Amino acid sequence: MTTTDHDEQAGPAGRNWAGNLAYGARRLVRPTSIDELRAVLAEGGPVRALGSRHSFNDLADTDGTLIATDGLPVEVTVLTEAGEPVAVRVSGGLRYGDLAPRLQELGLALSNLASLPHISVAGAVATGTHGSGDGIGSLASVVRAVELVTASGELVTIRRGDPDFGGAVVSLGALGVVVALELDVEPTYDVAQTVFDAPRWDAILDDLDAVTSLGTSVSIFTTWNNADVADQLWVKQRMPHAIADPDAQAPAGPVDVDGDLPVDEAVVDAVALAAAAAERLGATVADGPRHPIPGVVADACTEQGGVPGPWFERLPHFRLEFTPSAGRSSRPSTSCRAPTPWPRSPPCVRSRRRSPRCCRSTRCAPCAPTTSG
Repeated sequence: MTTTDHDEQAGPAGRNWAGNLAYGARRLVRPTSIDELRAVLAEGGPVRALGSRHSFNDLADTDGTLIATDGLPVEVTVLTEAGEPVAVRVSGGLRYGDLAPRLQELGLALSNLASLPHISVAGAVATGTHGSGDGIGSLASVVRAVELVTASGELVTIRRGDPDFGGAVVSLGALGVVVALELDVEPTYDVAQTVFDAPRWDAILDDLDAVTSLGTSVSIFTTWNNADVADQLWVKQRMPHAIADPDAQAPAGPVDVDGDLPVDEAVVDAVALAAAAAERLGATVADGPRHPIPGVVADACTEQGGVPGPWFERLPHFRLEFTPSAGRSSRPSTSCRAPTPWPRSPPCVRSRRRSPRCCRSTRCAPCAPTTSG
């Protein structure tokens, strides 16, 4: 176990990720086992568990001892029922960005992720981190069990269905140090995300539910610099409903006699709906990658443009290998994530190219106006 004593300028734990908070604890300890953790708790005095330091406030701070959980043993264990994977047991200090690729390798996934993959599982769950999406729950909704060490050193497991389970999951760190959780899993899936510029507020507010249900996950970002339009609309959609980039692999399906790429009828429908949704909101498809804060280089952001990819590389707004900060971050977002307008300008669905060649489908948005059926 390592111990860092108080630093007069920044404290033993330094600052949070945004840099707006210097922790005031007199020391920071990093136990490497449950026994070491129990020994720290047995010393008495005020203590708080510290995750990945992503809170903007002093919720995780104390004038006593901060306990970093990232030194505890890493665990990722798949749990099965009737031979089928149903959950994964993970250490509380593990980051989602480190857990997700391991699940992907096993053909598994979580139903939702937050905008940042850098956050620890225990910390994100305990603070009610939500992600976005009308049809998907918060990160806490997939928790089926929480294991924590109480102030008395007792190792306690609280399971879904137990009294007060909900309060134990989103506990704000008040019950003890969470050392492990069990999370529901499902088969892996792909997601595509598309960014739209300048959706009109009047169109958004006219039917907000319709906007937030445009896709699996929808976020609206604004700096409030323009009272008439929001800055961006980010739409994330689970495949097969998402639409691939025209230059990417086409979906499996019947191939036309002229040698065109395969056609997926669900994609045809999605294109038409996406084009109509974008037109109603007055939004335009972004002509390149976007950062949620206008003017900031988008290198730290996950891939956009409607290109499908693994769930953990699209549901977060940011990539794990980057620190998503622009100085003093203010998170200028109404964060409500939603659907699937088309990457760039919609091409003909059958040819999958932006050319005069038409698929002759009355349900293909780009082609319907020029065909009689």
